[in-house]
Amino acid sequence: MFLKLRKSEVDSSIFNEIQLILAEKRTALSTLRSGIAVFALPLSVLSVLIATSRLYNILHVMSLLVPLLLLNFGLVVLGTFLVTNSLLRLRRLDRLIETIKKEHSAIAEFLT
Repeated sequence: MFLKLRKSEVDSSIFNEIQLILAEKRTALSTLRSGIAVFALPLSVLSVLIATSRLYNILHVMSLLVPLLLLNFGLVVLGTFLVTNSLLRLRRLDRLIETIKKEHSAIAEFLT
């Protein structure tokens, strides 16, 4: 009876750990999605500026263009950071899941 209870506690603990890892993986995927969206915003703004560049003189709108370009550069840096950070976290979590699969072969069939 004691061994059976002990084994169920271990199984419960492993399942809880896997649920936590999968929740962290969903968070990393959400961060990846946000990073892609933040990265795409400056690209769309710059494409609009390039498409409409024949309608204005760059020297006349330089006071507006420089802060906009600085903001776009900041958004590109932020988007790049979010994407790379989330990809690194996803790789680490995948390695952790593979380790759990190797240690507990009975659970491996549920984690494909």
